[in-house]
Amino acid sequence: MPVIASLTLNPAMDLSVSTARVTSTEKLRCSLPRHDPGGGGINVARVVATLGGEAVAVYPAGGPFGDLLTRALDELGLAHRPVPIAGDTRESFTVDEFETGLQYRFVLPGPSLSPAELARCLEALTSLDPAPAYLVLSGSFPPGVALTFYDDLLRLTRRIGARLVADLSGEPLAYAAHQGGAYLLKPSLNELSTLVGRAITSEVDQEQALRGLMAKGCAQIIVLSLGADGALVAYGERLQRLRSPQGPVVSAVGAGDSMLGAIVLALAEGRSLYEAVRYGIAAGTATVMRPGTELCHREDVQRLLQLGDGNG
Repeated sequence: MPVIASLTLNPAMDLSVSTARVTSTEKLRCSLPRHDPGGGGINVARVVATLGGEAVAVYPAGGPFGDLLTRALDELGLAHRPVPIAGDTRESFTVDEFETGLQYRFVLPGPSLSPAELARCLEALTSLDPAPAYLVLSGSFPPGVALTFYDDLLRLTRRIGARLVADLSGEPLAYAAHQGGAYLLKPSLNELSTLVGRAITSEVDQEQALRGLMAKGCAQIIVLSLGADGALVAYGERLQRLRSPQGPVVSAVGAGDSMLGAIVLALAEGRSLYEAVRYGIAAGTATVMRPGTELCHREDVQRLLQLGDGNG
């Protein structure tokens, strides 16, 4: 089976707890905490492995949370390549209000990365044996990372014969779209609005925006993630809308990463783009059914796929 590698430039140890209600000044009595290794690319690799694929996660790690992240991935049995850095890996945390069902997500900034540390991340990817068929760049750029790092990564993928999949936001997404060269981009609806510089308020707006990006050669494939509404896929001159199966919404953490991991795995297995995105939507839906920072379970993904088949 082809190997899928992920690069997470700004990983985190994700902490999740629940409490009755978030209020100011009072002490909030919380549930026992749950710790999960996090960051876009790490989540993608975890989902690929959960669904039976072969994945390896490359990421910078430093300080006590970097050590904790490395141990957590060891315990999960996920293949990974930590790159030592001088700074401290960040922690992020999520609080669920069980009285209201609301969720609060606190995303902390990561450490700065030096040019030498970034070069070691690229070296770690280059040294993978066998070389990956797909390389997923997912998550935020930490301080100190120039947008031109995307060019370095694109050159690396061409050199090793991998397809570059990018799930970015803000300036890194805009840069990647302008440079082109990615096999697949996966923006959210908010990210698409930022990318095209206007509000996207209808399905017609979505389709026009994707057609415009494809005409500019931003990527070979664009998968617009629409949450509970599924996805809109652009490939060549074709657009296809896929709806999402319905399920209870418990936590949105990692849903987009789960979607991307399942899509890339299905493509690596030789499935059609339509089948791959259906698989991704099922994985994203399965993740929102799980509490806190927990990701999808394989049996839930399969059940949701069958449910979608039953609904035609």
